[in-house]
Amino acid sequence: MKAYFFLKRGVDLLFALVVILGILSWLLPVLALLIKLDSKGPVFFLQKRGGKGGMPFTCYKLRTMVVNKEADECAASDDDWRVTRIGKVLRKSHLDELPQFFNVLLGAMSLVGPRPYMLTDCQKFSRMIPDHPLRYYVRPGMTGLAQIKGYHGPVTDFKMIFTRFQWDVFYVRHVSLMMDLRILHRTIKLFLTQRRPLCK
Repeated sequence: MKAYFFLKRGVDLLFALVVILGILSWLLPVLALLIKLDSKGPVFFLQKRGGKGGMPFTCYKLRTMVVNKEADECAASDDDWRVTRIGKVLRKSHLDELPQFFNVLLGAMSLVGPRPYMLTDCQKFSRMIPDHPLRYYVRPGMTGLAQIKGYHGPVTDFKMIFTRFQWDVFYVRHVSLMMDLRILHRTIKLFLTQRRPLCK
């Protein structure tokens, strides 16, 4: 198991560095300009989310909504009035998630793992599912098993919460480099076909 986590961290670092240096170094300034021209507010949206061991960390995203007080408590829906014009494009193309490669580089996240929830959702889901903290045994990921199985986007009912939890715990209990590679492959395939594999 130690060998797995060592290799996993190596893959995370390599992939994150390649994307940051090869893509984000020129793409982020372009996206930042578009965001600033489209609406008032910061370029980046920083949000506390639940990390490994249940410890909170600051998750980096590009801002896709107008500045509002509900941003840390109410996730955006598909027709949310708070989402800006450029925000709709960023969310649909997943480009708003690109800054999370810095989270991966810093070790707060991994490429693959249970998607991190907002702290308010972490607390709410833990009350609903007593074993919910099991998903915090590994670093949260930019993509995960639950997401490629189709459980992503706004949480609508208990069944969705519980099914996500089941897939997250299945991943935690059966972690392997081969599974990570399969999840990454499936995520890229879904991204290229414009389906939505990543959870907000």
